[in-house]
Amino acid sequence: MDENKIDQLKKEYINIPIPMELEFTVKKSLKEGKKIMNKKIYLKRMCATAASIAIVSTVLTIGVNTNEALAETLSDVPVLGGIVKVLTFKEYKINEETYDANIKTPAIDGLDNKDLQNSLNEKYLAENKELYEQFTTDMESLKQNGGGHMGVDSGYVIKTDTDKILSVGRYVVNIVGSSSTTFKYDTIDKENEILITLPSLFKDDSYIEIISENIIKQMIEQNKADENNMYWIKELQPEIKETFEKISKDQGFYITAEGNLVISFDKYVVGPGAMGVVEFVVPTEVLSDVLVSNEYIK
Repeated sequence: MDENKIDQLKKEYINIPIPMELEFTVKKSLKEGKKIMNKKIYLKRMCATAASIAIVSTVLTIGVNTNEALAETLSDVPVLGGIVKVLTFKEYKINEETYDANIKTPAIDGLDNKDLQNSLNEKYLAENKELYEQFTTDMESLKQNGGGHMGVDSGYVIKTDTDKILSVGRYVVNIVGSSSTTFKYDTIDKENEILITLPSLFKDDSYIEIISENIIKQMIEQNKADENNMYWIKELQPEIKETFEKISKDQGFYITAEGNLVISFDKYVVGPGAMGVVEFVVPTEVLSDVLVSNEYIK
């Protein structure tokens, strides 16, 4: 092919019109300062990433009978260019007349720290496999004893996703007569690629008492504002023997995009079922003296 023809093809390629949707996305991203690069190079990377994500979503939606190892499956997934994402790796489903199960298993992808990534993903897979097997066992037992209604819904929510922090909440809702809801959280420092634990945020164990006292204060204030906000604490329920006194050392938590610490309690743990899962934002000024640093909690 002669040089004139090549030059002509280059000109035609450069002058390809940009779709309005991508033009808007590029301008928005550039304005936010997330990427400073030539617009057309950025567009090409966006398109490649979007295609990779589409492929990942297809590859990672796997049926109940799949027996391939998690690590082997993820090794075949196209690289997302360093983007840390949470994807649905495996889904269990049962949909019968009085029995319903919907269990979505998340998988974290994009971390260079493969030990951390694999350990989390293996934990998620093991938890949901056990949940599914327990459900099927209980379902068969119920059928053999006259039948009934039973359901389980499990999945995940992204609580925070910034350049620095990824907080993932995994929930399980069991329905047998009434319902119960539990939450588990993992918070990851995406820059240093480490798992953040509650104790790691503080100088010593004094945070347990400090946070607990603040939460009890919030419970009392919420009850004063609305008597329907009822909690099992001695200040509100003196007749109850077992009341909430303090959080556990590894209490469920996540960190917001603004750098606030949020403490979470499962349904029925600190109040009646009508309260559901409850969360308390702990003011940073309350924690300032015991924080290791302001790296995460601002």
